[in-house]
Amino acid sequence: MTPPPAPKPLMLPGLLLLLSVTTGLIDAISVLGLGKVFTANMTGNIVFLGFAAVGTPGFHPLSYVVAIGAFLGGALLAGRIGKAMTNRPLRRWLIGAALLETAALWVAAALALHFDMAAQSPTHALYGIIALTALAMGFRNATIRQLKVPDLTTTVLTLTLTGLAADSALAGGSNPNAGRRIASVLAILLGAALGAWMVTQGGLVPPLLLAGALILAGTIACSLHPVADRPHEG
Repeated sequence: MTPPPAPKPLMLPGLLLLLSVTTGLIDAISVLGLGKVFTANMTGNIVFLGFAAVGTPGFHPLSYVVAIGAFLGGALLAGRIGKAMTNRPLRRWLIGAALLETAALWVAAALALHFDMAAQSPTHALYGIIALTALAMGFRNATIRQLKVPDLTTTVLTLTLTGLAADSALAGGSNPNAGRRIASVLAILLGAALGAWMVTQGGLVPPLLLAGALILAGTIACSLHPVADRPHEG
């Protein structure tokens, strides 16, 4: 009796590329709308915090402290949830993660309804949006880290670009995952361009709502795959 064909692999790379687009959206929201702060890329915040520490004009230390703290909190939460979900269906873990991330972004969108980008006020909305988007991105980073999909971190491109050059034919390499690496760069570029246009044309609410919708819809679509019934291995 011929065994049934094995199911095709879960389409995680496609989902992670979609999530990379949302990273570009979030960076556009934070940098252009929240006053020179990153909520998806913590390297930039460490550098900006150094600028602020010596009194450089235009850099506000509290924004970076809030962003870094919330990012770490999100990563801690994702780490604990990921461990708790070991040996449970991958679908349940992925959808739960998407719901938390989407909820954080949509609550941030609610705060943004009454936020004046030009005046950067009220301050409770400013720091609330920073904290919620950073928490979502920290949660995202820790979740993706546990999935262990090569060259698709969804938020950081430094190592991706390094690998693209160092492993290229010009460097004597065999171009492993070159297509995936290029796609990752283009996805964040697309998200940043789209986010910049949306922020400048309509403020923070539309890109925050869009980012949450893409995360939730993409994860649900991925989770419909039969492989998502398999247990998460931790």
